[in-house]
Amino acid sequence: MMRIALIAVLALALGASGTSFAQNSPDPRVADLVQSGMLRIGIGLGSSTTATRDPATGEVKGIALELGRALAARMGVKLVPVEYPRPGAVIDGLRSNAWDVSVLLIDPVRAEQVDFSNPHLQSDLTYLVPAGSSLQSVADADQPAVRIAVARGDTSDLVLTRALKRAELVRLDSIAAAVELLRTGGAHAVALNRPSLIAESAKLPGSRVLSDGFGEIYSAVAVPKGQAGRLAYINEFIEDAKASGLVDRIIEALAMQGVRVAPPGSLSKANR
Repeated sequence: MMRIALIAVLALALGASGTSFAQNSPDPRVADLVQSGMLRIGIGLGSSTTATRDPATGEVKGIALELGRALAARMGVKLVPVEYPRPGAVIDGLRSNAWDVSVLLIDPVRAEQVDFSNPHLQSDLTYLVPAGSSLQSVADADQPAVRIAVARGDTSDLVLTRALKRAELVRLDSIAAAVELLRTGGAHAVALNRPSLIAESAKLPGSRVLSDGFGEIYSAVAVPKGQAGRLAYINEFIEDAKASGLVDRIIEALAMQGVRVAPPGSLSKANR
């Protein structure tokens, strides 16, 4: 049913009056992709702001995949997902030219390696704590002997590496491993974006997501450095996707919680 709903969302977007997601002739800014006949999208698994894999069916779903489908349809090419075990690992694909675009949370460290489009999604970073935890706020977590689990290289890791003063940061190879460490008592909290933690909390009886956060975050399309034309093309697509309601409809179809559509325009207009 979820797959049918998402296909319907994309079909609605492609046929939306006033906004065209289907490209009639190749745009010179993406002519290389049109000529190749495919758009390779780097997808970091495990986060609700990118994509997740159903452990029972193996199906991958998420806003990164749906935006990728709409972008590929706009270009008139095939979408080719290139999967990574966690969002932070997508950056590793730059060295081998493994993808053309990706969807990542914006961070200054990543911005040194990729260029980001205008954001399409807005949320915050916070903590998931187990049943009976004494941690009530973000400030409570930055204390000696507190162990905070993160997926290595992910946005929460990058932000907390800069921000934490006393707590210990425990880096693992995936978001699932970080949550498992919390479940088994090896960590006092998991740091991640709010929508992902809301989803994980439903699987851990008694756990809760803290009400405050330690960083406002924006999700955007990433492209390798030095591709100004491709970035401009994607910016137009993102603004169309926000204005037409496509991003809203994807959020609704995926039942995402704790997120909202980013404001129109660039990060400077999003109060960053």
